[in-house]
Amino acid sequence: MTFDPFNTSTLLAILPEFLLVVLAGLVMLLDLLWPESRKRALGLTAATGFGVIAMAALAFSLPKGGNALILGGMIRDDFVSFFFRMLFLLSGLIVSLISLDSPGVGRKGEYYAILVGAVLGMNFMAASADLIMLYLSIETTSIALYLLAGYLRDDDKSAESGLKYFLFGAFTSAIMLYGFSLLYGFTGKTNLYELAGALAAGAVPIPALLAVILLLLAGFGFKVSAVPFHFWAPDVYEGAPSPVTGFISTASKAAGFAVLARVTLAVFPSIETYWVSLMVAIAAVTMTLGNTIALSQKNIKRLLAYSSIAQAGYALIGLAAASPAGIAATIYYLAAYIPTNLAAFGGIVLVYRATGSDEIADYAGMSRRAPGLALVFLVAFLSLGGMPPLGGFFGKFFVFAAAIQQGVALGNNWLIGLVFVGVINAIVGLYYYLTVLKVVYLYPPRAETKVDVPRAYRVALWACVIGILLLGTWSTPWIGWATAAAGNLF
Repeated sequence: MTFDPFNTSTLLAILPEFLLVVLAGLVMLLDLLWPESRKRALGLTAATGFGVIAMAALAFSLPKGGNALILGGMIRDDFVSFFFRMLFLLSGLIVSLISLDSPGVGRKGEYYAILVGAVLGMNFMAASADLIMLYLSIETTSIALYLLAGYLRDDDKSAESGLKYFLFGAFTSAIMLYGFSLLYGFTGKTNLYELAGALAAGAVPIPALLAVILLLLAGFGFKVSAVPFHFWAPDVYEGAPSPVTGFISTASKAAGFAVLARVTLAVFPSIETYWVSLMVAIAAVTMTLGNTIALSQKNIKRLLAYSSIAQAGYALIGLAAASPAGIAATIYYLAAYIPTNLAAFGGIVLVYRATGSDEIADYAGMSRRAPGLALVFLVAFLSLGGMPPLGGFFGKFFVFAAAIQQGVALGNNWLIGLVFVGVINAIVGLYYYLTVLKVVYLYPPRAETKVDVPRAYRVALWACVIGILLLGTWSTPWIGWATAAAGNLF
């Protein structure tokens, strides 16, 4: 491990973050200069900016290998942080496109500037190697998401979702910060990788470390909507603007997993047995509760909220394996989940524009009213349900295989039992996804209203569909890249 001085290589490593600040300023400037008739192009500007920054990152910011700590040890320049940063940038691009004609947000420059700020915070979350930097980046992300969730101030549901998200987030963040303070108090250090050495020396009793882990899980568990920190998700998902809901359910969740994986593996390797057992229990309960409650939902955004909780449980299986293969499987799972859920929420935006409703019953006959959009729903929901040959199937396959492999190697029957619970839950989840598709394809339409799909939406939705198909039918290189990234965490 090396500390890189502040030089050209350091500047290139954080080039995407510099460019995100420039993009936020550009969007705000254009919002001031352009007349109302041109402001739909603000979303296109933001989307183009995210795409350009992603290409610039690939060209100039690809890690040179190793695990260099830069900016005084605050940031770790490695492949896992780079992988997640690319996911966040691409999420921002898709969300900008599906926001173009979303009521109340599509022509607002500050909306896109806040979205850019959220991506900036997530980038630093994935790369943080210090408790101070980690907390600042989490708060940067959280404040931006609170604003986005409650952006529609004149809409009671949006205002309620923003307030609930803020109150629950502030509460769990305070608990997490107390855990950070205990870590510093026990060791006198804030760098994650120095903390591990200090804790491994055995000066801190195991019960105290377990208490710290529980405090940290309050903050991290809130981010990934794991039980028992899931309670905010249904109301926030339902009330927030649909593009924001898609963003929270994908990019924000991926950022939470990036932090959770780095902190547990870097700081607490000495008590891995204890936190692995905790992850096994949380994963099992999270999957089961999410899928069980989703069965009774009539609102598609609430159904996807509980689905998102269940999906967090599946991703936690890879983390519970605590092996390179398990972490790689979790990274792959998140890479497949992001385009899948964004495709679903992009379609929800369009249906809401046409019908003014998020009720599943109003999706009846969608296959006749908008055949292309119905096909997008088909691919997205079958991927969420884990049907081959889509990305969601291989995501579940890899996390289950990693857990079984590690369970057999260690003689850990709990891991093997967790996979059994996961398979049962996957079957339950497939049932309610197919229920939605039954409404889309088999029920007669309630109205003959056509659902218009603008060009930008077609680009965004079909890009997601292609991503889902590529991650499924061409999974080998993707899992290879995820494995290379996961190796940096061990």
